[in-house]
Amino acid sequence: MISLLINIVIPTVIMTRFASDDKLGAINALLLALAFPFLYGIYEMTRNRKIGWVPVLGLISIAISGGIGLLKLPPEWVAVKEAMIPAILALVILISGWIGKPLARVFLDAIVDKEKVYPALEAQGKMADYEHRASVATWMLAGTFLLSAALNFILAKIVVTADGGTQQYTEQIGRMTALSFPVITIPVFIALTGSILYIMSTLSKLTGLEMDEVLKDQRKQKSQA
Repeated sequence: MISLLINIVIPTVIMTRFASDDKLGAINALLLALAFPFLYGIYEMTRNRKIGWVPVLGLISIAISGGIGLLKLPPEWVAVKEAMIPAILALVILISGWIGKPLARVFLDAIVDKEKVYPALEAQGKMADYEHRASVATWMLAGTFLLSAALNFILAKIVVTADGGTQQYTEQIGRMTALSFPVITIPVFIALTGSILYIMSTLSKLTGLEMDEVLKDQRKQKSQA
């Protein structure tokens, strides 16, 4: 809820309600609104003491949005920017599969209980099947980000029609931010959840373990930490 408030609700209110000249003005409202998710992203990386490339791409995306407004660029740049980040992620995921190191496998290794799963796969001779399913999951994950890129591009093209630096541009960015949750976040979340459930169900069938046995015991990890 805090993330939703800082990344969507507050920026949307600022950009749609305070962009007029008699209030903050177009540029000031835009920069103030983008400052909330930008600073929150930095705070999260500092708190977790880890710089991830996904949050960094998010910060770059926010900075580009501000740059488009400051430089008063045409609205087409917004659509390109909105599609660029998820498209880059999809490309990285696809490349990881092509070089034989699928990112889905890295993700799975972080959440599955390898001490239980790997011996069970080896005992039943299913390790090769697991590797194949991890490759399929990689393609599914890439497809999810491609879906996000397409939805981002379409939404930006429809909503943002004003040049950067204008009141209309700032207000339209605000509306796009508000619409991004139902139009983009929810469908992508559903697709991503489907991909995770697919591989979890597959692991359960391959190993004979229950799905809750496949996953790492997070409470045990926290107590050890």
